Amino acid sequence: MLSPMATAVYLELGQKKVFASALDWPGWSRSAKSEEEALEALADYADRYRAVVDEIGVAFRPGSLDVVERVKGNATTDFGAPAMAAKADSEPLTAKQASRMADLVAAAWTVLDRVAAQSPAELIKGPRGGGRDRDKMIAHVLDAEKAYLSKLGIKLKKPSLDEQRAAILDFLRAARAGEPAGEKKWLPRYGARRIAWHALDHAWEMQDRTPA
Repeated sequence: MLSPMATAVYLELGQKKVFASALDWPGWSRSAKSEEEALEALADYADRYRAVVDEIGVAFRPGSLDVVERVKGNATTDFGAPAMAAKADSEPLTAKQASRMADLVAAAWTVLDRVAAQSPAELIKGPRGGGRDRDKMIAHVLDAEKAYLSKLGIKLKKPSLDEQRAAILDFLRAARAGEPAGEKKWLPRYGARRIAWHALDHAWEMQDRTPA
């Protein structure tokens, strides 16, 4: 049983990478080469994730990180994205839980948009001269969000940014059953976690690659 101050975490174990993800805090996910390093990275990012939680005004006291589940990863895990749902993602959602989940995804987008507005167009290159600049990174995130629509079972023709984000949030707020909206679709909890992670991963990358 978790202590009152503990944060439930599950680990996704790939052959090359391990993701540590907080079950109840969409977007708070980090990866590393080992379980210990992934958990350390997750803990190190608690203060950065706090900016997301502050957007919706709920208490955030992460405390200790308690691993409640380990799942086998796949090629996507090793590529660098959390790809596997946890068993807890199959649990039903109350209206309050679904609303909170959607609010945290929206908050992750708000943080991304704010960071992008504060970042220069040209970012510091990686050690080998690689890495997208700001506008290409934002375009990549938005293209991915458009692809996420089908993963959630949402059908829209040529949606605008506002339309696709509104549709995702409406879907998450209406989610009750812990099951996908169709064959090969994402579970709502996992979908929220993946969408928020992608937005924040690039927001934090922009911050880290902004010249001092």
